[in-house]
Amino acid sequence: MDDLSATGGGEPFDAQEPALGLLDGELREAASVLDPVPTALEQLAVEAFALHDLDARIAELTFDSVVDAIPVRGAVDVPRMLTFHADGLTVDVELTGHGLLGQVLPPQTAAIEVLSGPRAGSALTTDALGRFASEEPPSGPFALRLRTGGGVLVTDWLTA
Repeated sequence: MDDLSATGGGEPFDAQEPALGLLDGELREAASVLDPVPTALEQLAVEAFALHDLDARIAELTFDSVVDAIPVRGAVDVPRMLTFHADGLTVDVELTGHGLLGQVLPPQTAAIEVLSGPRAGSALTTDALGRFASEEPPSGPFALRLRTGGGVLVTDWLTA
């Protein structure tokens, strides 16, 4: 078969490319009107792009007080405690309605971003003991990106 279309129209494939481009555009427009991408899916795609550091190690959530702790009767406004691990590095985080406190162990300096969507996250730094704090509690899905001397580490995404 030479370079004629499979539809038997007799036109060479190259001659059909402009028409295929127009058809592709019309189909995309129709799909965006009739079956738009859900906003939540767009948000997830944007958040996934925030993890574009290909060399980043993923810090796995190993403790979440909402799931793993035994509740104390009568306790109100209990902070949420989270622990992440990756390659000998531990990140402990305490979430409250007043902010976020944390510590990197073993203690070391790190630049930390609180990721919560397409915008750049809050920039934090650790002190000499590896501690960090933010007066703004994260809202919605969030993750932490740590840049240490050993590379980049990104925590699992959680909902505050």
